[in-house]
Amino acid sequence: MECIHVNAAELQPPRPNQSVYRDDCTQCFDSINDPAGLDVCLYCFNGGCAGERNHALLHYEGLTHPLVLNIKRTRKKVNRDEPPQKISKLAIAAETEADRYDTVTQVKCYACKIDDVDRTSGQLAAVVDGIMKANTFARQAEVEAWEQEITPCEHTLCLEQEAPRQIESQGHCSMCELKGNLWLCLQCGNLGCGRAQFGGAGGNSHGLAHADSTNHPVAVKLGSITSEGTADIYCYSCNEERVDTELTAHLAHWGIDIAGREKTEKSMTELQIEQNLRWEFSMTTEDGKELKPLFGKGFTGLKNLGNSCYLASILQCLLSLPVFEHRYHQPNDTPPASQSPAEDLETQLRKLADGLLSGRYSHPDTDVIASEYSPEIPHQKGLAPAMLKHLIGRGHEEFSTMRQQDAFELLLHLFKQITRSGHPPPLQDPVKAFKFVMEQRLQCLSCKKVRYRSDEQDNISIPVPVRRKPKKPEAHQTLQADESIKNDDFESVTLEECLDIFTIVEVVELTCPSCGSKDGFSKRMAFKTFPELLAVNARRFEIVNWVPTKLDIPVIVGDAPFALDAYKSLGHQNDEELLPDDISTAAMPSFVPNEGALGQLEQMGFSRVRCEKALHATGNSDADAAMNWLFAHMEDPDIDAPVDLGGSTSGGNATTADPEKIEMLGNMGFSPPQARKALKETSGDVERAVDWLFNHPDDQGDFEVEGRNTDAPAMSQEKEVPGSDKLPANFQLASIVCHKGNSIHAGHYVAFIRKEIPDDTADAWVLFNDEKVVKAVDVDEMKKFAYVYFFKHL
Repeated sequence: MECIHVNAAELQPPRPNQSVYRDDCTQCFDSINDPAGLDVCLYCFNGGCAGERNHALLHYEGLTHPLVLNIKRTRKKVNRDEPPQKISKLAIAAETEADRYDTVTQVKCYACKIDDVDRTSGQLAAVVDGIMKANTFARQAEVEAWEQEITPCEHTLCLEQEAPRQIESQGHCSMCELKGNLWLCLQCGNLGCGRAQFGGAGGNSHGLAHADSTNHPVAVKLGSITSEGTADIYCYSCNEERVDTELTAHLAHWGIDIAGREKTEKSMTELQIEQNLRWEFSMTTEDGKELKPLFGKGFTGLKNLGNSCYLASILQCLLSLPVFEHRYHQPNDTPPASQSPAEDLETQLRKLADGLLSGRYSHPDTDVIASEYSPEIPHQKGLAPAMLKHLIGRGHEEFSTMRQQDAFELLLHLFKQITRSGHPPPLQDPVKAFKFVMEQRLQCLSCKKVRYRSDEQDNISIPVPVRRKPKKPEAHQTLQADESIKNDDFESVTLEECLDIFTIVEVVELTCPSCGSKDGFSKRMAFKTFPELLAVNARRFEIVNWVPTKLDIPVIVGDAPFALDAYKSLGHQNDEELLPDDISTAAMPSFVPNEGALGQLEQMGFSRVRCEKALHATGNSDADAAMNWLFAHMEDPDIDAPVDLGGSTSGGNATTADPEKIEMLGNMGFSPPQARKALKETSGDVERAVDWLFNHPDDQGDFEVEGRNTDAPAMSQEKEVPGSDKLPANFQLASIVCHKGNSIHAGHYVAFIRKEIPDDTADAWVLFNDEKVVKAVDVDEMKKFAYVYFFKHL
């Protein structure tokens, strides 16, 4: 019986920019490595598992795409050796998929019920060939993220080509017989082989030798040219990968028409990614013993996709929480109906929950054989959440890249995405468990009248006090400023001390709208309600050479429950008189420049407008800080625009912060009150607001409600107030995200989660280090330096 669908007009090979899901199923983590293999749709290239879950059949029933390519892959046995030596950017020895795997494919038709359709019939040959040659979705996303950094240079922009001529060597290097890894000099048309071992095809560096002898800097890798007009461009003068904006014309000059070109070799970016992902390291105790791996339900690791440990650590902590497990782990439910499961956040979060919690994928890596260098039990392979990472980062300037990111910023970004994704009844938004209300109390120091303002939050960011231990004088003299900070020792602080600072009463310089006093206000913020789950970010930063630098300050946090009762707001008391509700914007507290600092700045030659603006942005106390701010903002287009200092009748709208700007600062880890105040203090300028926030790390912000001056919460009266106001408010540490490195945008993130371990009588701490999952040791030491804490309300 012959299949009647092989000549369908919809059967076309995948385009270069089209996603091909041939690594794992789009609805679970079953993959081409499983016995049943993976069915890749020949129409839309969706990947569906063909085993007991058979998501490929669901895809056919939903979209009536009958033809699939079944791919089964088995790993060739290899011995794990010592980690390879670090290699340079252009000397990467690539290992092909054929070197690592044996692959078997066959075409199936669900409609005709044929399991082995003749792949040479109809249009199948071209489609099957295109699928097998195409980059997988995960690799394509990685390549796009890495390539964002490549730019043109003066040599590509100003390239002058010699007169056209016939290329003499015709298919091999002009100085040897190598036929792969060939680079075409765009200036003279010479063909030269790449550097030694580059691309896995050998190389004698004759392309480089030609560039050195002729001073012709720009070359293109022939095997990387695509019909889309992209290719590997290298500038030998800059010693960097570059982009040639006129590549099509420059290639046509040498008789190369890109319209019919097909990429035949891996690009430098693809090879770099492969090398980055191959690195392995052991996890040992101080005495050199290997930590025992854990396997089973709830003990599944996540593979590092290239600087993705910040994502893995946050996802592990969230999915360990019962509220997230109940929301997304639905093993008995049919997956959500979606024409494109890989592009659906609900589907991908359910896929991740199933992968991490079911235990289905948590077993030792059978492809690794212990050797003399690695006698320990192999760790698991780990799951690769490439589709979820792509969805979370899509459209985001930072999370869409392959660079390391701030795990706390990622948490806040993920909270917003989950809340916006929709939760039809009876499903509930799990982020609600993190919601609570903070209340700010302002009291005039003169007339004693008060005002209460509230704001809904889903996290707190607490300042960590910096107390350096005395250093030996001789050691201090030998270190530069930044090196000194790296080598500093700091006194330990307790979590309670950080919370005390977070909720401390402070005095702010404001003019009372009721009595007109300039004595100022006392200000304190406290919890009005407590969340079911509390996310805490410990701010251990110091500005060094205008760059936030992370400090290793130990924060003592115990495993035992502790009470937050002392940090609850008392609310409006009967003996307190509220500030009038009908105070106009004209009478709102106004900013009064520090006359001493203002006079110093004016003596330096700065105009009064610039001086007021600088003091307004830097805390109104320090002339030096204001001067530094001025030097950093001399080129601002609005530097001479008068700043609204409050108290003017025309400034009603100036106190209203743009919600989009508040969200933008929120994505950087600042709370809405902090963002609101920073924007008001800097006339809505986001860049200046960031400067202001770094200069005022202890300021908890402005809880003013737009258009209202009451003690009501920022939420609508009809909206349910999140959190609970009941006491006692006892919390216990559930998990932490730890970071090693001097910057949150570099280094490495891991997660420690309190879990029940089989055969253990009490809860223990489990370390999730990418794909490696082990019972943790020295957790108390790691808790001191955690970056994000997750507490549960008992």
